[in-house]
Amino acid sequence: MKYIVCSWMMLIGCAVQCYGSQEIDTTKVYSIPEVVVSDRYQTREVRSAVPLQIFSHEELKNLNVMQVSDAVKHFSGVTVKDYGGIGGLKTVSIRSLGAQHTVVGYDGIAVTDCQTGQVDIGRFSLENVDRLMLSNGQSDQIFQPARFFASAGILNIQTLTPVFQNNKSVNLNASVKSGSWGLVNPSVLYEQKLGEKWALTANAEWMSSDGHYPYTLYYGEEGDQSSREKRKNTEVQTFRAEAGLFGNFSDTEQWKLKAYYYQSSRGLPNATTLYYDFSSQHLWDKNIFIQSQYKKEFSRKWVFQASGKWNWTYQHYLDPDYKGTTGQSENSYFQQEYYLSTAVLFRALDCLSFSLSTDGIVNRMNCDLKDFAKPVRYSWLTALAGKYVNDWMTLSASVLSTVIYEDVAKGNSAGGHRKLSPYASVSFKPFASEELRIRFFYKDIFRLPSFNDLYYGQTGNIRLRPENASQLNVGLTYSKRISDWLPYVSATVDAYSNRITDKIVAIPTKNLFIWSMVNLGKVDIKGIDFTASVSVQPAEKYVLSLSGNYTYQRALDVTNSDPSTLEGKTYKHQIAYTPRVSGSGQAVLETPWVDLSYSMLFSGKRYALGQNIAKNRLDGYTDHSVSVRRGFRWKKTNLSLALEMLNLADKNYEIVKNFPMPGRSFRITVGMKY
Repeated sequence: MKYIVCSWMMLIGCAVQCYGSQEIDTTKVYSIPEVVVSDRYQTREVRSAVPLQIFSHEELKNLNVMQVSDAVKHFSGVTVKDYGGIGGLKTVSIRSLGAQHTVVGYDGIAVTDCQTGQVDIGRFSLENVDRLMLSNGQSDQIFQPARFFASAGILNIQTLTPVFQNNKSVNLNASVKSGSWGLVNPSVLYEQKLGEKWALTANAEWMSSDGHYPYTLYYGEEGDQSSREKRKNTEVQTFRAEAGLFGNFSDTEQWKLKAYYYQSSRGLPNATTLYYDFSSQHLWDKNIFIQSQYKKEFSRKWVFQASGKWNWTYQHYLDPDYKGTTGQSENSYFQQEYYLSTAVLFRALDCLSFSLSTDGIVNRMNCDLKDFAKPVRYSWLTALAGKYVNDWMTLSASVLSTVIYEDVAKGNSAGGHRKLSPYASVSFKPFASEELRIRFFYKDIFRLPSFNDLYYGQTGNIRLRPENASQLNVGLTYSKRISDWLPYVSATVDAYSNRITDKIVAIPTKNLFIWSMVNLGKVDIKGIDFTASVSVQPAEKYVLSLSGNYTYQRALDVTNSDPSTLEGKTYKHQIAYTPRVSGSGQAVLETPWVDLSYSMLFSGKRYALGQNIAKNRLDGYTDHSVSVRRGFRWKKTNLSLALEMLNLADKNYEIVKNFPMPGRSFRITVGMKY
């Protein structure tokens, strides 16, 4: 808390200084600098007071990725739990804090799952994504819904906004992907200008794949034997449709409405074993949401924003081979969410602003399980934030108030929670002539137990407390233009220390067959993230872009040092599925004829369980991909052709134990833009 007190005192001192030195400004400027763009090079990453990583629409094309989950793997400090194939579950954890501590935003409004507390980011395609942004701690932007203050990290998916050029009133984009293992993926995006103030967008996408990729199965003592097998029960079909209405009434007033529909049908393959690889489990998902945002600048000092969302989620699970009293296991789960957010920004001075945001949320869950609790969670989040910006310093602080109340139709409820969560960050520029910055942030945050943690059968525990996480980060950022042929160089390095207490874990409470969720876990995390990028332009129409990142982290279980206890066997062991070292690299060569790209992912060894012993070990891996792209112009239509080769070395590896990743494959994409 002392960091927060100091930050608010510094904000007050800066306000006094700013007031004493300010001049009357007669120009119409309504924003504190948040984003700086220099030609084609975005410099927001190195100016941010918190670690921020961004992939633009063009950069995503060169990553050789198809889904948001694949792109996120190229961010530093990120662990994506991937069960393999296009249809496998994929969740993201930032700096080993767990997927439940990461909020996923879609056009500035959070995507939630109250059942598990984590979001499957494999469901999001990149076809309509304009920017993908990952923030540690929280965003530099203080004018945002309160829910974005309530997480240890933010993955924000920003979709395309219609832009009409050359007096056009219609934009049309279409593409078809095809490739290995029966992949077929057509998509279309339509944008219509409706007068001077309105625009309409509609896009749809369908994807199908059998997913029957080959892999090598190792068995025998210490894996001394192997055989070539094929993945089974991996078929997947998905359909996504979106429609948006945009109202740009003036430079100071905007409104947008979005309707979203998603459905999927996918097989759930078993873990790969020598004697049993059959699986008939199946999962159907449906999701519908409608969300709206309104923003109005009433004056130079006051800005108002409101957001609302209704969300409905359906999940149907079937295991026809389950040997129970009914002969099969079949369950349906339903979720609903009602969400309303309002925020006010007050620009007290040219260099100082404050915001107040409040969110009200209602989450309901039901299923066809016998005696299910049918929980309802009422949440009220309020965030007060302040930010000071000048040429050499950025200072921000916030405090979040969370009030939770829960009710159930059957049994006992978990009751309520009240908590205050502080945050502070600062960035200094010590030299006026150099874009070198020193940054620091501290945040204390928590995550609520999910409905599964609290109410699922004998596993749930209504006495669970929130899982707490404290974050501390110190970093350096640098960017510079060297010359015409070396127009952009940037680098960031961040050292961090995270600690999780009251971690929610499952342990056997009655016998080896009955496990329950408890607040026992403690994790100590220390690491370093390094990123670098450089752009070389030897000639006017030739650009070579190089970028990469590297992460080293020690994420140790420090729950209990007593070797006679179950927790003592994992004391100071690296937590499951967290490599000590990981990273990625990209190289893109743009020429007048073709664009060539190369991307690489690597990970060190990991362990499938908390005990770091040989039988739990997963070997490290490196995954290489390349692509070639060519654009054509035919009358008023831009055509494109892209060929991608994935996992070029045909590496046989696993991210999750016994769930092999696909080997070498290819994709071809034909695109049209009018």
